[in-house]
Amino acid sequence: MNRQLKGVLRPLVQSSSWGMALFLLVVPAAFSQQTKPLAIPMNQGVSDANERIAELAAASAVKASDYVIGSGDLLALEVFDVPELSREVRVNETGYISLPLISTKIQVSGLTSFQLQDKIAELLKSNGLVSSPQVTVSLKEQHSQPVTVIGAVRNPMVIQALRQTTLLQAISQAGGIADDAGNMVLVTRARAPSSQTENGSSASAAPGAEDEAQTFTINLADLIDSGDSRFNIQVNGGDVITVPRAGIIYVVGAVNHPGGFVIQNDRDRMTILKMLSLAGGPTSTAKLKDAVILRKNVGTGKRDEVPLDMSKLLKLKSDDVTLEASDILFVPDSNEKKALHRTGDIAISLATGVAMMGATRF
Repeated sequence: MNRQLKGVLRPLVQSSSWGMALFLLVVPAAFSQQTKPLAIPMNQGVSDANERIAELAAASAVKASDYVIGSGDLLALEVFDVPELSREVRVNETGYISLPLISTKIQVSGLTSFQLQDKIAELLKSNGLVSSPQVTVSLKEQHSQPVTVIGAVRNPMVIQALRQTTLLQAISQAGGIADDAGNMVLVTRARAPSSQTENGSSASAAPGAEDEAQTFTINLADLIDSGDSRFNIQVNGGDVITVPRAGIIYVVGAVNHPGGFVIQNDRDRMTILKMLSLAGGPTSTAKLKDAVILRKNVGTGKRDEVPLDMSKLLKLKSDDVTLEASDILFVPDSNEKKALHRTGDIAISLATGVAMMGATRF
């Protein structure tokens, strides 16, 4: 009887030893990911990253210069001791304002409030209206510099760039990045409008000037780690800042924890071994030689099948394979191994029953 049981259990023991070989690979991920969604975090957590963003944003705000006036802004002009010239005036679409007793329109777009104060004072003096004018210009409403922040941020919003605003400042005002933020930031800048003259007519653009929108792609890790101006660029009115959400890779089939796993700011890219670890490793009935990666074909819209021999990969006889967002890793089951397990379970039950019967006889 013992020989028969040993003969039945030997394949089971071999299968179990194969599973134990993956113990070091499987156990850390299986236990560390039980209470929260599985993800690959950056070297620093999202909360730490947001603290870093706020810190860098505050540092760059100290160096920011005055806000530049633009079309749509409402200005409050005050001329000391000349109340009839003091008023609120809105900048028109071409960037000009009109004041009483001054025959020409005043171009204010592109000026700071201090520069406009000097310009109006000079005009009042040159036109003989005020001998020693003291002019104060303040911003009542600001509509010319909207910056849109969308995507994987805490509070998607439209902010007004009251001063020269950096990318980090804009993201910080939106509450920082969300938990599912990817590792890139996109800044889309609309084409510059044609310059307009005082009467509103359009001036022709310079030959070869680019009229198309620009998109700047910036690595989030580089932006947060360094705060360098190469990455922390100035944002302009009309810019759209997008923090794309992290991609998802799916692992299905003969794995212990199938599901979708977020690629959250993974600097080293996601590989088969990483995904297998997050999915709790393969089951003992996995047919590793017939694994398949289902990858979306951009051209056809369908999914291509990429064959994968995971048995060689686990034995380190082949290079690890990098996965892409939306990839599906499918690990099929082996019917033979399933049958072996059923036989092994029966043998274990029989052995346990025999042992219990022997104990009751005594």
